[in-house]
Amino acid sequence: MSTPPDGKPVYRLLTGKDDHAFCERVSEALAQGWQLYGSPAITWDVEGSYAKVAQAVVWPDTM
Repeated sequence: MSTPPDGKPVYRLLTGKDDHAFCERVSEALAQGWQLYGSPAITWDVEGSYAKVAQAVVWPDTM
């Protein structure tokens, strides 16, 4: 079994503003080998007036 790069944990919850930068972070994780885990979540940040999203990713063969 391989290990994640840069000492990162096998489970990660990526969160942020629903924008291009967040999509790039998820895409980068997938390119590095992580796999999507479960459905994404979205909520509205009333204070900041923007959508916040979350997507879990796991390292293969660890779940």
